[in-house]
Amino acid sequence: MTAALAEKHTGTVLEPVHSTEPPTEHRRRGRERAFDDVPRWQIYVPLGIYLLFTLVPFYWMFLFAVRPTGSTSLLPWPMTGEHFSKVWTERSFAVFFQNSMIVGVCTLVATTLVALSGGYALARFDFRIKNGFMLALLCSQFIPGALMLVPLFEIFKNLQMINSLGSVVIAETVFQLPLSIILISGFIKNVPVSLEEAAWVDGCSRFRAFCAVVLPLLRPGLIAVGSFAFVHSWNHFLFALMFLSEQDKQTIPVGLNTLIGADSVDLGALAAGGVIAAIPVVIVFAFIQKWLITGFSAGAVKG
Repeated sequence: MTAALAEKHTGTVLEPVHSTEPPTEHRRRGRERAFDDVPRWQIYVPLGIYLLFTLVPFYWMFLFAVRPTGSTSLLPWPMTGEHFSKVWTERSFAVFFQNSMIVGVCTLVATTLVALSGGYALARFDFRIKNGFMLALLCSQFIPGALMLVPLFEIFKNLQMINSLGSVVIAETVFQLPLSIILISGFIKNVPVSLEEAAWVDGCSRFRAFCAVVLPLLRPGLIAVGSFAFVHSWNHFLFALMFLSEQDKQTIPVGLNTLIGADSVDLGALAAGGVIAAIPVVIVFAFIQKWLITGFSAGAVKG
């Protein structure tokens, strides 16, 4: 009775209000409100502590590299380049840098090409042992490289490849391939096969359709796989130590090890060598970080 009188006097009918906002948008706004309710110090303090533990070792290395010998200053002033000059000329770091660059670039190219063909086969073809092959690739990631040193050494010895940069390139490529093939395979699965079929209808062969249609879409994945292979081979110590004996064939990780003596360590030269070794890696990640994140995330969607 009261509701009828209210409708008569107001002339309007009260209807329940329904939100037209999508559920996903509603949840996103809820998370944003929850984030806004968190005090900022609870976010910035943990991040600051993390950055402190991460950046202090790099600052300490840079400080020893540019600080004069015997100085105890905590600030990089006055700066000197004597340690860089010493390791670059007297300790043959120019040769080590060149050898590491050759190994890194060759490993990048070989890993990318082989992983591209293997990933395409896993993504586009069905064969009887496909699942078993994928399982073998995953299980191979649990095998430490140290366990393979003896058989690899015997193989390279019979092939007369000991003390050759090619042996390190092959070893690095072999150990990078399982993860690289899995990533490339997942990335190719995200490319609709209908695009290739349309190219086939237009008269393209499978290889030409792959190069013209699929390959341009794989750029983030290829950059991710190639950069990961380059950085790993650049920093890897074990294979270069075992397969390279002459000083003019050694890489930067092995060269850094030679700066550590039995009774003393030249901290300035060691820090300068560490800075030289870190520069290419920092440059690579600075330029490809967006492609790297996109490539790894896209390759992990399907597999």
